[in-house]
Amino acid sequence: MSWFKGIEFAHPGFFWLFLSIPLIAGWYIWKQKQLNASMTMPTIRGFAMITKSALPRFRHLGIILRSLALAALIVALARPQTSLSWQDTTTEGIDIVIASDISGSMLAEDFKPNRLEAGKNIAIDFIKNRPNDRIGLVIFSGESFTQCPLTIDHSVLVNLYADIKNGMIEDGTAIGMGLATAVNRLKDSQAKSKVVILLTDGSNNSGSIPPITAAEIAKQFNVRVYTVGIGTNGYAPYPVQTPMGVQYQRMKVDIDEGTLSKIATITGGRYFRATNNNALKDIYEQIDRLEKAKIDVTQYRKKTERFLPFAIIALAFLSLEFLTKNTLLKGAIT
Repeated sequence: MSWFKGIEFAHPGFFWLFLSIPLIAGWYIWKQKQLNASMTMPTIRGFAMITKSALPRFRHLGIILRSLALAALIVALARPQTSLSWQDTTTEGIDIVIASDISGSMLAEDFKPNRLEAGKNIAIDFIKNRPNDRIGLVIFSGESFTQCPLTIDHSVLVNLYADIKNGMIEDGTAIGMGLATAVNRLKDSQAKSKVVILLTDGSNNSGSIPPITAAEIAKQFNVRVYTVGIGTNGYAPYPVQTPMGVQYQRMKVDIDEGTLSKIATITGGRYFRATNNNALKDIYEQIDRLEKAKIDVTQYRKKTERFLPFAIIALAFLSLEFLTKNTLLKGAIT
């Protein structure tokens, strides 16, 4: 019944009183049989002219109304209540910095449309799926800098991420510098979990901080690093601007997987290899599952009493029974 949708009862034990209703009805039927009298008459011709009345048909209305009143009263005694509940969630939090390589080799088109754009698009989807985390962005090439500090305002982060392109900083691959800059953004964080996702397609050939040294620094600050090597196996098509337009040349894919694996091992993270768009998307999904924020949930409940309508219904039935007994049915045969 829609009346009882979302209703709880404070004292459901009172529903046992419903068993009394058939007992009362049974007693009433037995009593009526006891009250019925019979007499023998030679003929009923004397009653033929008596006008028929519909009132005797309603002589049992009283017990029906009293039973309905009792049923409504039992429901009222059970104290129906509506419960409004809501949750106060507190995220313990994960702070994540994505360190993205934007060197010239990231323009290779073994990913679609190229490594840099594919990495951006898939990372942006990852960001959108983690609304409760603070996320920041570091970019590196021959040097590194923070494109966006840790923020919960992911719309700003996504816009800044979409704006990155090759050529913003000196070319090269300073993996150690990129990781060190990312760790610097996390070192003062009070989050329960601090994570760097480092994505590169090459080997460290620039910067003043070796990658392994940066990994040791990350370990000291309890920063876990997931490293991602991006690039197909063998050779990749690389666009070159010439007087005749864009020409493609085959560029050897040279990812320092040994160093990337060691960085992940030192910091308690994992190394992944992405050879195409789908593989890179799967990697971000794996990291998403590995780094789930723990949430404290406090349940609040507000109860509203709903017994009054049933008490009023019970009173209405009793009042109706009293009125009909003393007016409409006063002269009826009982």
